[in-house]
Amino acid sequence: MRKKVFIISASPRKGGNSDVLCDQFLLGAKEAGHEVEKVFLRDKKINYCMGCGVCNNTHTCVQKDDMKDLLEKMVKADVLVLATPVYFYTMDGQLKTFIDRCVSRYTEMTNKEVYFIVSAADTEKANLKPTIEGLRGFTRDCLEGTKEKGIIYGTGAWKVGEIKNLPAYKEAYETGKKC
Repeated sequence: MRKKVFIISASPRKGGNSDVLCDQFLLGAKEAGHEVEKVFLRDKKINYCMGCGVCNNTHTCVQKDDMKDLLEKMVKADVLVLATPVYFYTMDGQLKTFIDRCVSRYTEMTNKEVYFIVSAADTEKANLKPTIEGLRGFTRDCLEGTKEKGIIYGTGAWKVGEIKNLPAYKEAYETGKKC
């Protein structure tokens, strides 16, 4: 079955390690015949949530930025891939801001298959637990019917491109093929 796969790359570095893993996942998913789109958050204008509450009734955010289109893609996707470098044991600010801005339409983001891609200089997967729990707080606890399908741990990668020499590089491609 052909799926709509939406990859959200929160890396602030083009070609950064988590971004490279997104590209590998994308290649695998395309090879499997899926419709795939990757968004690089760094290239988007996404304001912080103002907590105004207007969207609680309208399901539309009052802010005029790039989130409207991104939310529509989230709603329509069958598969969501959330990718982030890990800074101080949590997701980076770009991804957190993006997640916060999903409030206007998160109730429409149902029955998604979800994958997480995390990269870190740290070599211990256990140290990435706070990051994964933060991502799960959004997907598992807020998006109805979500099925977590996999986590790609790009550990031990600090410098740009180091990930290409680590097992996560191939794993991202293979996971994309199986999504």
